[in-house]
Amino acid sequence: MTPQASTPAYRRLGVEERRSQLLEAALSLFAHRAPEDVSLDDVAEAAGVSRPLVYRYFPGGKQQLYEAALRSAADELRTCFDEPHEGPLLPRLSRALDRYLAFVDQHDAGFSALLQGGSVVETSRTTAIVDGVRRAAAEHIISHLGVAGPGPRLRMTVRMWITAVEAASLIWLDEDKQPPPDELRDWLVEQFVAVLAVTARRDAQTDALVRALAMDL
Repeated sequence: MTPQASTPAYRRLGVEERRSQLLEAALSLFAHRAPEDVSLDDVAEAAGVSRPLVYRYFPGGKQQLYEAALRSAADELRTCFDEPHEGPLLPRLSRALDRYLAFVDQHDAGFSALLQGGSVVETSRTTAIVDGVRRAAAEHIISHLGVAGPGPRLRMTVRMWITAVEAASLIWLDEDKQPPPDELRDWLVEQFVAVLAVTARRDAQTDALVRALAMDL
């Protein structure tokens, strides 16, 4: 009697584990193709499951899956800015950027999918998800500045810098993650100080902040 060939054991995933698997597969696809060009069949194939299983977890179809995938990336990225309010400001900012760039490095597909725009599947909800990350980052940074009632020039400067960080991160991925992340981090911190200095020429509140930062250097 010929012995039967052994077959790999199949492990049934829990609900949350399966959902995470589907979201990861979706993020990878959305990062490299326009969402309208990704079908649920594509997601099912990438995850190694059936199309009905994808529908079981996301009965709202691709739009629900797309929004859930963006939200999962946004929730994780938002935690990168959590930093204790202890010690000099710039080292705190450097540590937050270290976590941010580590996320970009480890989840490049998710990061790209989160920030890509111009899709026909983009809605007010998906835009709100992305903008929520930016606003959370701005609020974290402003809280670390220790400025009571930040004015419009200072708030605009912080939000402009966050946009520059996003753009630099996407370009960094395109450039095969060069320069090294620690060099990119230091450069971005220096840019933050530079844009504050420019704003300080026109804004007394920012000028006082820049003077205080100079004492920490």
